[in-house]
Amino acid sequence: MSPDPLLVSLAAALEARPDDLPLRLHLAGLLVERGRGGEAIAHLGQVLARDPGNVEAQTLMQQALAPPAPDPSSAPGGPPSAASGPSSTPGGPPSATTPASAATPVADDDAGDPLAAYERELADIVPPRFVRAGDEPDPVSGDADRVFDVESSTVRLADVGGMAAVKERLEMAFLGPLRNPELRRMYGKSLRGGLMLYGPPGCGKTFLARAVAGEMGARFLSLSIVDVLDMWVGNSERNLHQLFQAARRNAPCVLFLDEIDALGHKRSQTSSSALRTLGNQLLAELDGMEGDNEGVFVLAATNTPWDVDPALRRPGRLDRMVLVLPPDADARRAILEYHLRGRPIAGVDLGRVVAATEDFSGADLAHLCETAAEFAMADSVRRGEVRMIGQPDLDRALKEVRPSTRPWLATARNVAMFANEGGVYDELVAYLRHRRML
Repeated sequence: MSPDPLLVSLAAALEARPDDLPLRLHLAGLLVERGRGGEAIAHLGQVLARDPGNVEAQTLMQQALAPPAPDPSSAPGGPPSAASGPSSTPGGPPSATTPASAATPVADDDAGDPLAAYERELADIVPPRFVRAGDEPDPVSGDADRVFDVESSTVRLADVGGMAAVKERLEMAFLGPLRNPELRRMYGKSLRGGLMLYGPPGCGKTFLARAVAGEMGARFLSLSIVDVLDMWVGNSERNLHQLFQAARRNAPCVLFLDEIDALGHKRSQTSSSALRTLGNQLLAELDGMEGDNEGVFVLAATNTPWDVDPALRRPGRLDRMVLVLPPDADARRAILEYHLRGRPIAGVDLGRVVAATEDFSGADLAHLCETAAEFAMADSVRRGEVRMIGQPDLDRALKEVRPSTRPWLATARNVAMFANEGGVYDELVAYLRHRRML
């Protein structure tokens, strides 16, 4: 289908003026008229996020969400056309007037396998089972059989809600030296180093690491314990070395070590000699003993920094620790707006929801919006009438969804009180005192 020039022009104008609500409404109305309700819903959701009481947007949303009217000629059991005759029913017996040669032939070797007969019949449309596509390369073996998902991140720090202190620390440690090479050389700042992000689960540590890579224009490589462990002796250490080598080849690269407490657990508490050897290999890779780490920025994330081997926090390795906290009020508002933007909403008091979601992580807020959408959809199915997601749905979701950060904060409180040797967790202590939890 050729593109509609009017819709293309309106979409281009909207890209230049994304906050022009009348223009967005006009485009959504034309999309609804042309039967493109899915595209219209995205535009109408943005209008209602900015102006929940907009009657025209609500009316268009109802029209876009309404199921299309069935075509009588194509409905099951509808009258067949005059040209179809009695033999037009799919799978029905051939008409007496249909010659025997018109029936689909079935090979003798397919008689006992009806699926094979269908495969033969649809061979021009659906490729056979268990056969590689013609353009797929043959499998390789040896050192070249490891495929690393080295990607280019499109996320920027501006896409991360809140976290002003964390962004400032990242700017000082990584982004500033990269943007100012002359100052970097003058001050003798190297393009290597490591930083550990720690905090409650679901607060955006992985998303933040991707944002750092996008802000730097660097490649991004994520590493977890499943990418490394192998049942054969020595293979785990080799896998870890190959992952670091891939990051060095793609420098500048952000190497993200997810769940670093699993990969670099305290060796004094590890009974497995294989895991202790793997921890030693990780230390050697961070030191650059196995290769030059210039341009490789190591970011690690953990929910339990107190389980990480202290040797990993030695200067020159993961020597900086940054606390990633649950989102504050401004960040919660931004996260809620993001997760409600593409959904049909009306009459939602975001300020009231923000005030009721203290201690909620970003993942908790996404789950809250998903739960409210489930309630609205179930009610629409039950009533047979499509309706918007409203404040009652969010209030009901708030009764079911609980913040997942509180158990972590309770554990962190004990660590801050009794295990803050050398002031490692001073940032956590300051936060807990601010919250009057100490």
